[in-house]
Amino acid sequence: MIDWLIRHFIPNADDTANAAVRTAYGQFAGIVGIVCNVALCVAKGAIGIVAGSVSIVADAVNNLSDAASNIVSLLGFKLASRPADPEHPYGHGRYEYLAGLVVAALVLAIGINLVGSSVEKIFHPTPVEFNGTLVLILVLSIAVKFWMAAFNRTIGRRIDSETLQATAVDSRNDVISTAAVLASAAISHVCGIQLDGVAGAAVGAFIIWSGIGLVRDTVNPLLGQAPSPELVEHIRAKIMSYPGVLGTHDLMVHDYGPGRQFASAHVEMAAEADPMESHDLIDNIEQDFKNDDGLIVTLHYDPIVTDDPTVNDMRNWINQAVKIIDPRITIHDLRTVPGPTHTNVIFDCVRPTDLPLTEEQLRRRVKQIVADHYPRTIVKVTIDESYVSSEQ
Repeated sequence: MIDWLIRHFIPNADDTANAAVRTAYGQFAGIVGIVCNVALCVAKGAIGIVAGSVSIVADAVNNLSDAASNIVSLLGFKLASRPADPEHPYGHGRYEYLAGLVVAALVLAIGINLVGSSVEKIFHPTPVEFNGTLVLILVLSIAVKFWMAAFNRTIGRRIDSETLQATAVDSRNDVISTAAVLASAAISHVCGIQLDGVAGAAVGAFIIWSGIGLVRDTVNPLLGQAPSPELVEHIRAKIMSYPGVLGTHDLMVHDYGPGRQFASAHVEMAAEADPMESHDLIDNIEQDFKNDDGLIVTLHYDPIVTDDPTVNDMRNWINQAVKIIDPRITIHDLRTVPGPTHTNVIFDCVRPTDLPLTEEQLRRRVKQIVADHYPRTIVKVTIDESYVSSEQ
């Protein structure tokens, strides 16, 4: 059914890299959510008031807040689709991340409010009316919310949207909370034990825990989290696939919202090659990233001496030797300046962000390793910070 809806309401649904198609997905998901949640709120609110159940009324209010979350998501996708302007040259894509954060905050607020009202019901219990209408409404609510969780998760994964992933988690929480409300009402009716408040408090605690996770997931992109290992590997592999490329390093990825990523990296090429040809190849690589991946990449040309066996051997030896400190450490841009009494060895060393050694401690360790093996050298090391995942 989800695929049928997508095919009939989203034009060019397969072109998810297109900003207009992506916006259409987000707005369609928001409209579906608003309609479903308002209907559930009205039905459960009416039955909760008649039955005198705080947990059912709270569940209805939860659906109303879900509708508000859907409105926030709808606005987020609309604002994120605005084109770049002089004040925002990278576009407005982060509005979608902000919308996801608001949804996460609403989930937290719902959980806190539900715990408060449920604790009061524990100390002042009142009987809950149990009938077939109540059961029918809650079972239908579970079924609708289960479908909504699958609906938002499917679209969220298809367009890589943290906002819709958060909405899917919220719908899953509603399935659990409504099931708990139904179970407590049934147990209370059969056993005569008033569990309405206890069930509400337990559901509220679960929603709070889930909301904290959602806040963390939506805050990370806003803070500038490291790019995914899959994206890093894709960029590296694509650069290395071109003939004449000897290596790449200093990769940085900046995220200005889904579909609005920019990257920069250094590309090592033979210093002996024609610089015009090397420059032309780099231009082609940048254009291929834009055409194939929708990724704006800026590449810096690093010439590497390849016809000096002594320099090549030194570069390979140092690159392996520094891994004694940490296997993730790499070096690049090595060059030498020979003299009558000593040789200056100059290179950059990439420090993983979580390395326990400080920049100065790492510099001293690396210089000592090189000096011990090449005693007639003066080592000059520049420490670069890694801006990709330390797992790489």
